[in-house]
Amino acid sequence: MRAAGWLLLFAIIIIPHLLCTLLGRRDLVPPPFLGGLARISGVRVRIVGKPAQRALLLANHQSWLDILTLAGASRTAFVAQSGLSTHPVLAWLCLQNATLFISRDQRATVAEQVAQVTDRLGKRRLTIFPESTTNDGTGLLPFRSSLLSAVERLPADIPVQPVALDYEDTPAMVWFGDEPGLDNFKRILARTKPILLTIRFLDPLTGDEMTNRKTMAAAAQAKIEAALRF
Repeated sequence: MRAAGWLLLFAIIIIPHLLCTLLGRRDLVPPPFLGGLARISGVRVRIVGKPAQRALLLANHQSWLDILTLAGASRTAFVAQSGLSTHPVLAWLCLQNATLFISRDQRATVAEQVAQVTDRLGKRRLTIFPESTTNDGTGLLPFRSSLLSAVERLPADIPVQPVALDYEDTPAMVWFGDEPGLDNFKRILARTKPILLTIRFLDPLTGDEMTNRKTMAAAAQAKIEAALRF
């Protein structure tokens, strides 16, 4: 039934989305659409705090649901590794919400990536998952400062804000280890019990926390760990 709900919602929004895209406002429909998919999937969201304007959000990562719920709660786009852009279907879906693909391995492109991130943040929020992959819900994986190389030299007026995604029943819904993505997707949609999620928008980083990408990664991880009570 939930898969049918996904298809119905897509059928409802596709024409408005295409019209908005033609009018230069591709950003209008995808965030509430993604939030709607999360609700159809059984997620019930409680929000604590507020996302800062034009903020770069640094969030912990446990499930593909993180993307749906964060987009719905903050109208954020996402920064993703460039390898995802090679998958035609996923790349198209990502681009509908203005996903910014970056490569941390090509140092010659860092200046260009910084410019892209800065330009995007002038229009809407962006989210990076510094763990680079999902964790098992019992603790955070190390935040990889290399993922922040493209945002190390952001203008001072752009906030960097940690976000703690706190699922009530984490072990039952995380996507981790060797579980195939399709199996996890079907398992989540088959749940009858609601997935309760608290999204905590924490205080933006300040002072020495913003010195460089390593201090940003360490400070964000410490704040999120404290909020999650690990």
